[in-house]
Amino acid sequence: MVKGFNKHYFLLHFIVFIWGFSPILGRYITANTWQLVWFRILISVIVMFGYLIFTKHDFKISKKHFWQLSGIGLIIMLHWLTFYGAIKVSNVSVTMVAFSTGTLFSAIIEPVLYKRKIRFYEVFIGLIIVAAIAMIFSIETQFWLGILLGIAAAFTSSLFGVLNGIFSHKLKPGIISFYELSAALIGLTIYISFKGDFSSSFFSLDSPSIIGLLLLSLVCTVFPFITSVDLAKYISPYTIVLTVNLETVYGIIWAILFFHENKELKPAFYIGVVIILGAIFLNSYFNRLYHKPDERQSAS
Repeated sequence: MVKGFNKHYFLLHFIVFIWGFSPILGRYITANTWQLVWFRILISVIVMFGYLIFTKHDFKISKKHFWQLSGIGLIIMLHWLTFYGAIKVSNVSVTMVAFSTGTLFSAIIEPVLYKRKIRFYEVFIGLIIVAAIAMIFSIETQFWLGILLGIAAAFTSSLFGVLNGIFSHKLKPGIISFYELSAALIGLTIYISFKGDFSSSFFSLDSPSIIGLLLLSLVCTVFPFITSVDLAKYISPYTIVLTVNLETVYGIIWAILFFHENKELKPAFYIGVVIILGAIFLNSYFNRLYHKPDERQSAS
């Protein structure tokens, strides 16, 4: 059992490392947010469909599950729109720090949906992160919209993460991912159609956008998305979200290396980052202190 848990946790970290590069691609891609998200989902759904056909998955699900997964798919759509919208209006570092508020949201959402007691230290850790975000917000005022969109991305990520944790015990991860992303594609297509944005310019992409979208869809979406849903059977949504906070570290490091974002931000910004990282490690300490190994296996 310990070996299995270590394997799953290692795989989770590998996925988070891959996700840490996705915001870099989000800034590299010159297409606007609507184009970026629509093409990302489209490519991902096509590749995922081919994978499921090749592996001979059964696509049949109940009508109840269909509508439930469709609802989660719309939440995923909103998550990507707010996440990449935040990057477009601010930068990668600001977005990733705001995104770390997902720890607080998961500390509240998971107990409600899983019907377990709220662990107050989880809420406390989340509040520390929010306080650090508030400090950054007061300093980097020019990025206020990016911070708000990043927080919205964190909330939607926490919500669909917890919901996927529930469904991971009912359906195969590939089927869950396919139906969710298909619903996200249909929902976004309908919305863009009503906006009247499906013009020739929408489908006109330059080389950076094409390359970035292919990498974003094939490397940062299909494999990590299916695998993360499967991991929800073995690791709690809160622990997944907590680990995903390392995406903040990876994203900021990549942003400094590729875009020199350290020149765009004040030193106090990185003080806030250190506080957030400290809170994440503090939570890990509390989890080991207050829960036995077998409890962490089932609840984390």
